[in-house]
Amino acid sequence: MTPETLLTKSGTHTQLTIVAALLAMLGPFSIDTYLPSFPAIGQELAMSRTALSHSLSVYLAAFGISTLFWGPMSDRYGRRLVILISLSTYVLASVGCAFADSSVDFLTYRSLQGLGASGGFIAGRAMIRDAHTAAYAQKAMSHVMLLFSVAPALAPIIGGWLQDLSGWRSIFWFLCAYAAVLIWLTVQTRETLSVSARRSFHPAYVGRIYLRTLSHVRFNALSLSLSFSFGGLFLYIAGAPTVIYDFLNLGTRDFALLFVPMVAGLMAGAYLSSTIAVSWNTQRIILLGFSLLSLSVFINLLLVFNFPSSPITVIGPLVIYTFGLAFIMPAITVLALDCFPENRGSAASMQGFIQMSTNALVASVAVPVLHHHIQHFVSGQLVLLVISFALWIVAYRINLKTVGDKYA
Repeated sequence: MTPETLLTKSGTHTQLTIVAALLAMLGPFSIDTYLPSFPAIGQELAMSRTALSHSLSVYLAAFGISTLFWGPMSDRYGRRLVILISLSTYVLASVGCAFADSSVDFLTYRSLQGLGASGGFIAGRAMIRDAHTAAYAQKAMSHVMLLFSVAPALAPIIGGWLQDLSGWRSIFWFLCAYAAVLIWLTVQTRETLSVSARRSFHPAYVGRIYLRTLSHVRFNALSLSLSFSFGGLFLYIAGAPTVIYDFLNLGTRDFALLFVPMVAGLMAGAYLSSTIAVSWNTQRIILLGFSLLSLSVFINLLLVFNFPSSPITVIGPLVIYTFGLAFIMPAITVLALDCFPENRGSAASMQGFIQMSTNALVASVAVPVLHHHIQHFVSGQLVLLVISFALWIVAYRINLKTVGDKYA
């Protein structure tokens, strides 16, 4: 079945893009909405700032590990069923968070939220690739990012409002309602994976596929490159309470000052990336993205070591960073998935596992280690970017060698 036929059967291009974007938005909502409530949650459940950071880490760890299950399952039973099961799990976990009366309960249900959120993220990404050729998949991924970018800006704003109006528990009722809406939308969406394209879910078969992904140097270089470049941004997302409360001396309702400009950069970059996705060479797009990321970090270093911390000096360079990141993410995502064209669900799972594991390390290790000074944050971002670019060079050279061997 051709991508065009699948796209027709699944409705319209716009419908598929919106559903995939809303599924992807569940992650940022789960991470960012409760950040303004850290002081309130900590006081009521007797949790320190470090313990609250761990509530983010357990979510990310559960998200990453469970992707290894959801992807092969979506390759066997279809994308739609996986989305419905995972979202149902997320709804129950969100209810648990809303009723939690101890730190142990809260951390347990946060991990279950991560398990539930990952299924829609993985299956939605695979749906986009199912229904498009490579160039148009990159364009569609850029459109998904354009819509998805709204979430990090809205999430802390909504969280701040809900915290002030009804307390931190209302935030998890909001997440429950959002997931319920996604379930309804998924029911209206047709399956994109044809029966003939489905693969075995037997543990031995799945194990062989994952062994192939783990031994595929280019796939891992691409996935890790994307993960480390995003880690440079996630350092500021996971450390948002530190940035807002400690570095900038701002309050609960000021999280928008950090997230809205970053999201504006993501949206602008995603829009421009989508317009050039078909006409520009993929490597050229990625090189432009890395150039912008490097410029951002250079400006960031210059400002934090020479000027006092302020919203302009701290947040301004991050707008350039997110703008560049929006060029890299769709392009590298498609390149990585295309390493395994017959097992895109499993490839998306491993890619998601790598990215979320990296995010979990950033939240649980990098943020606590670097949170004492803003200069440490920027230095950490520089290290993550250097690693990311080095891995991209590895992947690029492997591709050149493969093409050269093919025509030798």
